[in-house]
This record gives sequence, C-alpha cells and structure tokens, in this order.
Amino acid sequence: MIDETQLGVRDAKGNWVPDRRNDFGPLFAWPTRPLAIAKWFVTGYLFSWQLLYFGVTLAVWFWATPDVATMTSLRPGWIGLVLLRNLTIVVVWYGVWHLVLYVRRSQDTRTKYNAKWPRASSRFTFGHQTKDNVFWSLASGVPIMTAFEVIGLWLFANGSIPWLRWADHPVWFVVLMLLIPIWREFHFYAIHRLIHVPALYKRVHALHHRNVNPGPWSGLAMHPFEHLAYFSAMAIHWIVPSHPLHMLFTELHLAMAPVPGHAGFDEVEVGGATLSTHGYAHYLHHKYFEVNYSDGAVPLDRWFGSFHAGSPDAMDRLRARRAVAAVET
Repeated sequence: MIDETQLGVRDAKGNWVPDRRNDFGPLFAWPTRPLAIAKWFVTGYLFSWQLLYFGVTLAVWFWATPDVATMTSLRPGWIGLVLLRNLTIVVVWYGVWHLVLYVRRSQDTRTKYNAKWPRASSRFTFGHQTKDNVFWSLASGVPIMTAFEVIGLWLFANGSIPWLRWADHPVWFVVLMLLIPIWREFHFYAIHRLIHVPALYKRVHALHHRNVNPGPWSGLAMHPFEHLAYFSAMAIHWIVPSHPLHMLFTELHLAMAPVPGHAGFDEVEVGGATLSTHGYAHYLHHKYFEVNYSDGAVPLDRWFGSFHAGSPDAMDRLRARRAVAAVET
C-alpha cells in the first residue's frame, strides 16, 4: 500500500500534489552529462512503459497480423480481423485500468490528483463521463487507428512504400525503433498546439477537455477530426523507409500511452510494488488548459514557454501570463 505522505501532500481541496516536479530528463540539458544520459536512457527510456508497448507490438506482429500475401488486396476479412484485434487491445488495456482504479477503487484515492470520482454531467455524451469516454474511444478512435494501419499494411504488402529489412540494415532498424517515441513527442506537440487554436478548440478539442478530472478512458476520448490528426503520426512510415513493425509500434504507442497519462493517479499499486504513471504534467494540462502540451524527453514546452513544473513558482508564472493575455485582449 502506498504511503502518500512520503510522496506529496493534499492541498486545501483534498487534491494530491506530488513532491516530484515535472521534468524532461537530461537528454537536452546543458552542459551535456553523458553518464546521466546513459542512466536515464536505460532506466527512464528503455525500461519504462514503452517496453510494455514494444512487447505488445511484437506479439501483434508475429501472432495477430495477417500474412503479407493476404494484405495485398483490401478485403473485408482481414480488415475486420485487424479491427477486432485493435478493439480487443483497447478494451482490455483501458478496461483493466478503469476496473482496478475506478470500479473496484483498489487504492482508494491514494495519490489521485483530483480527489473526486467521475460522475454524471449534462456536458458529457450520454450524461456521464465514463460512457462519453468509452463511446468516443471505441466508435471513433479504434476505427480511425485501424484505417491508418490497414492503409499502411496494404502499402507495405504491395511494395508501394520502402520496406526496411532487418537483415539489410540492422543498426538503422534499431535506431528507428528507438526514435519513434521522440517522433511521437514532436508530432503530438505540433498537432496539440494546433487544436488549441480557438476555432479548432471550440469545434474539436473541447470534446477531450470535458475531462477536467480525467480517467483511463479519457485518453482516447476525442473528436474524430482529432483522432485523424493524432493517428496521422503513423503516416511517417509511408515516407521514411521502415518496417511494418515500426508502424505497429507507433500505432500501439499512440493507442496505449494515453492510459497512464490520463489515469488520474501519480502512482499505481501493482502487487507489492508501485509504478509511476508520469501523468502529473498532463493532468496539469487538463486542469489549466494552456500548459504542458507534451511531456517526455524533449523539452518542447520549456522551449516554447508553456511548461508548468507543478511548483508554486510555475503557478505564479501562469497567473502572470494570463494577466498579460487579459490586458492584450
């Protein structure tokens, strides 16, 4: 059981504030610290949630993807199987987190950022946050991610896009796999800033931001236009020489990573151990809207002035920025 008093404090409203502040790791820190980067690369980059996503990718490629000959034609049979497989992955992954943390409430509110639980509200589809989130994730998210995958697999199978073979380029094969999470950060930051433009925010991204107090199913609860933009990160493999395995890793990273980031908890209890969700930066984005558009190894928010570390100083800077914006408008 987590002793949250050792990890942070509860504010006056009962919400959880972790002692650990948001950061980006040493990859882009100056001066360069090679030993710190090497340690972070192993413990913070390789042995992280990404290792799980890669393991699922391997299983999907070897045991749950149609053979190449079948995919040369766009036939309903294999496309339906891919859709069913993706639906199963999302339902199981998102459903387990929701069941454990929000249905059974196995760790109550220990390290839960917002002390309240999702509830009925007229602002959500079907009048409830969870029903809203599940609907948009499954009715829009899964079909659109599957469409990107099917197009990519069909292009690979027909030789219409370059197919990078392990036997020919083993070093680049590995390097490209390691760069995929970095690519995801750049792509997500770009499209996330775009859909915060007022006109797009009102018509598109506001659907996702109904979730001021996000839960696991909130991660993929988006407007269809946002799903198109979000999963378009997979299209890079239609241009850059790669392997279907790289495309699947990009897809499953896109599909699975939103869960820890939207879980609403800083730490989750797994058996006798605890795992960090690294979700605080994105929770602050849902709370304050115009901060932390991305999080990870690349300090894009710091470079573009939208970073919020979760500290009192960061809150003061946000208030000052909002005051200036109010005067300008």
